[in-house]
Amino acid sequence: MQIWVDADAVPIVAKDLIIKTAERTQTMAIFVANQPIKLRKSPLLLMTVVPHGFDKADDYIVEQIQAGDLAITSDIPLANDILEKGGMVLTPRGIVYDKNNIKQKLNMRDFMDTMRGTGMLELQEMSGQKPYGERDKKAFADGLNRLVR
Repeated sequence: MQIWVDADAVPIVAKDLIIKTAERTQTMAIFVANQPIKLRKSPLLLMTVVPHGFDKADDYIVEQIQAGDLAITSDIPLANDILEKGGMVLTPRGIVYDKNNIKQKLNMRDFMDTMRGTGMLELQEMSGQKPYGERDKKAFADGLNRLVR
């Protein structure tokens, strides 16, 4: 198993938990983004910088991920692609996406995109993501410990 991290938007707290888990379990963690992020020197940590552009990091992760690998992402279409390749998906907030819940998440995402695109949903009517808190950190740590052994 390898851990693939959609690193453009992963909270620092989650990044630190991924690093600790990778080192504790001797599991390779590959952080993928279109700009470098700081990682401590370790043979188990790899930073892969992809070209700037829409979904370049996502495309790279989907190309490289293998069945049984774990991806850390909040990106629902990326999660769907990973699941189709036999990978596992955990969000930084500790939600595990699987074949039983990803289609519902995709449908809701597409519905909200349609609502925004048609002007039926104004920006001020949309609630942004809640700040990353202790509950999120604990849920993520628990999920990571359950999936990476």
